[in-house]
Amino acid sequence: MTARLRFGLAVNRLHHETADAALFDWLRASGAGIRELGMELHTVGRTFDAIQREQMLQGYRGLIRYPYGREGGLMKLVARVTEGRDGAEPFDGAIYLIDPVDPSSIFPEALALKRQCITHGRPFVSTLAGAIEWVEVERVLAGLTPDPAVSRHFDFGRQTLALIAHDALKDEMVAFAADHFDLLSRFSRRVATGTTGGLLNDLAWSRGWPADRPWVHRYLSGPLGGDAQIAELVLEQQCQRVVFFEDPHVARQHEADIQLLERAVRVVTAQATCATSPAVARRWAVAAAQRAASHG
Repeated sequence: MTARLRFGLAVNRLHHETADAALFDWLRASGAGIRELGMELHTVGRTFDAIQREQMLQGYRGLIRYPYGREGGLMKLVARVTEGRDGAEPFDGAIYLIDPVDPSSIFPEALALKRQCITHGRPFVSTLAGAIEWVEVERVLAGLTPDPAVSRHFDFGRQTLALIAHDALKDEMVAFAADHFDLLSRFSRRVATGTTGGLLNDLAWSRGWPADRPWVHRYLSGPLGGDAQIAELVLEQQCQRVVFFEDPHVARQHEADIQLLERAVRVVTAQATCATSPAVARRWAVAAAQRAASHG
């Protein structure tokens, strides 16, 4: 196995205040995988306290306490995602289970954590479904036997995939789709915003996809409301997976629409996932293909 994985962990109050909250659903589903991987969880204070309260991950040395959010705990996670400290490698990503109506989810440090994960090509996992899936991604890439208990998250024939890319990353999206065309074609349905959808259909037709059938269903462009249209699909549980190549370096006129889509994914936290950079999407796709191959 390669070097030990190190992830920041934070959870909004809704997702840890009761025994059946999302944090504990995740640990019940993925706790064994976390231990197998030896994954370090650098955990903001209140989240750490909640895990201790529910007696989960007992005796696990990889659970590491950080200060409370009000004392800078989340800010410290942002710094560690960008660069390591005292010779340590930077974090491999962050798991931040977000309640979209919790005011702290839009504090500067919360927004900065996501932005720095995107900038450095690290996963920013903000839903229960995404957290369960990502532990399995890391397990598969580490050469461990796939966990049949989480197979529904990889049952792409029952899922709809949304593919969205900002202008500077549209070529990256086309390249991603070309490299993983067979995997992405397994989804029951694919949707995309305007221009990106046109480029992806052209790619598919060039690869032999039936000329009378679009590979993706095109919605409006993002600035004209396409993000909002796809957000409604997510809320109605008609779209389970969003691959959104965001450009963190430019201001977007339709920023509110982008946030709306991300909030929709977090509303249906147990059903939906969102990957927000090419590096993360490619890592997911490689693991998903390996997992499928291992099942014959």
